[in-house]
Amino acid sequence: MDSIIKTENLEFSYAPAEGGTPRLVLCGLDFEIEKGTFVAVIGHNGSGKSTLAKHFNAILLPKGGRVLVCGADTTDENMTIEIRRRVGMVFQNPDNQIVATVVEEDVAFAPENLGYPSEEIRNRVDEALKMVGMYEYREHAPHLLSGGQKQRVAIAGVLAMRPECIVFDEPTAMLDPRGRESIINIIRDLRDDYGVTIVLITHHMDEAIAADRVIVMSDGEIVMDGRPREVFMDMETLRKAGLDVPETTALLHELNNEGFDLPMDALTVDDCAEVIYQALSGR
Repeated sequence: MDSIIKTENLEFSYAPAEGGTPRLVLCGLDFEIEKGTFVAVIGHNGSGKSTLAKHFNAILLPKGGRVLVCGADTTDENMTIEIRRRVGMVFQNPDNQIVATVVEEDVAFAPENLGYPSEEIRNRVDEALKMVGMYEYREHAPHLLSGGQKQRVAIAGVLAMRPECIVFDEPTAMLDPRGRESIINIIRDLRDDYGVTIVLITHHMDEAIAADRVIVMSDGEIVMDGRPREVFMDMETLRKAGLDVPETTALLHELNNEGFDLPMDALTVDDCAEVIYQALSGR
């Protein structure tokens, strides 16, 4: 499968305070993200995961190594617009992405700036709002919406550009549990129903369960990279990285300490409930 994003010995450091010494935030990262996959990047605060995300559409540029998006080097200024068309970003605070006073006008903002004809823009706006379940709110004022609804509008604004990949940088951080679930469901649908490549930056372990692949970062380095079932079974490495495990994994671990013999790879709530039910039925 072709890769949409590739990093080669990627290094990055922020400018130090006066008299200070630069500290590497990203330490020589090498990996690829394949088209059509759902990749979750997890890590403690300060691990470098959000800094990494900003490299995927040239918001930040490498201090060493390089980042390729569909083969284009992000440092090539002639390719910046094309790179940002291919890779969209959704941030944790939707208020920072909403620029208009009417929902449909906000979603139309990016296509208008790219110079698409009016009829094409209309089609893109309607399609994007329907994809996130916000079409009936198209004439509403964004500031009157809930946090979850605002985040849906922000996602629609990115979708209207029809990117091949969307990077979600902690998109549920400011939402309640119901809002979080709604956004994660949309993310899953974008991958499953529309083939959009998804990169989810999160510190919520439960959100990473649905991913095809989980990358664990700690102090600017990748310490684990694999399928969710493989990653979350290694509780010792996760805890060394300052991370917890999904609630389902923690529950199975505690039950096994009490004498059960349950598989630790039952990550979803349904799978976890099923293995516990089967174990209790057999007693």
